[in-house]
Amino acid sequence: MKLLAGNSNPPLARSIADYLETPLTDASVRRFADEEVFVEINENVRGEDVFVIQSTSFPANDNLMELLICVDALRRASAKRITAVLPYFGYARQDRKPGPRTPISAKLVANLITTAGANRVLSIDLHAGQIQGFFDIPTDNLFASPVIATDIRARFGNRDLLVVSPDVGGVVRARGLAKRLNNAPLAIVDKRRERAGESEVMNIIGDVEGRTCILIDDIVDSAGTLCNAAAALRQEGATEVFAYCTHGVLSGAAAARVASSELSELVVTDTIWSGEPDPKGSRIRRLTVAPLLGEAIKRISDEASVSSLFD
Repeated sequence: MKLLAGNSNPPLARSIADYLETPLTDASVRRFADEEVFVEINENVRGEDVFVIQSTSFPANDNLMELLICVDALRRASAKRITAVLPYFGYARQDRKPGPRTPISAKLVANLITTAGANRVLSIDLHAGQIQGFFDIPTDNLFASPVIATDIRARFGNRDLLVVSPDVGGVVRARGLAKRLNNAPLAIVDKRRERAGESEVMNIIGDVEGRTCILIDDIVDSAGTLCNAAAALRQEGATEVFAYCTHGVLSGAAAARVASSELSELVVTDTIWSGEPDPKGSRIRRLTVAPLLGEAIKRISDEASVSSLFD
């Protein structure tokens, strides 16, 4: 087994390598003067089982091209099997046609990865489960819920918790976490915009009064939905509101928005690396998914069960 890392998330790649006690493959992933991507693998990979660790996060197009060129380089170097490890799969939110004459970009990206020469894909919390069907190669979709549930149990102990989905579409995810937390009760935030130009109305389905609420989502981008949901929950009598999200995109003023919101804390995993540490005093905390990814990589290499990780 060999591990090859792109430039999207070096800290996570190093943590996975440490977990597996396997050094990262010596490779050069760099840019020409006009920003073209160039990849050179400096050691023999012929006949090897190679895992390419690369999130397609910001800058999404650059990181996606790095991934494709790394896979192509490995294929031309006669690697036996190439697994694209995508802790965060970019373009996942474009998984359907929201209107006429719009693309399904998630399917396009899946085709690109397959055509480049990947034999398998490993990802965490795909935005929509059906994206697995966009690939014509085996795809493993891991869940961050065991990591999140372990942190919640360590942090809150036997406190009276309520798991909250910030929208109707996330109910299945919230129910899964609630089940891991000894069948904690569930609530749903129903948001609707009555007409264009008017603010969203938040309705809470469930009794939240006097409870510590755990908002759960897969992606936090601008953090607007989470902050609005936290405000609505506090208005309905929740004592504290915490948010747990797998992928911390956190674009624009998201961090500042969280800092001035009713959220006590936002917890994300390290599937996305911003390139710089979070500012001191930030309400954002990060959990690592390196052991989860490392164990999945080990099991794939050993031809063992991956799904049993979540039993």
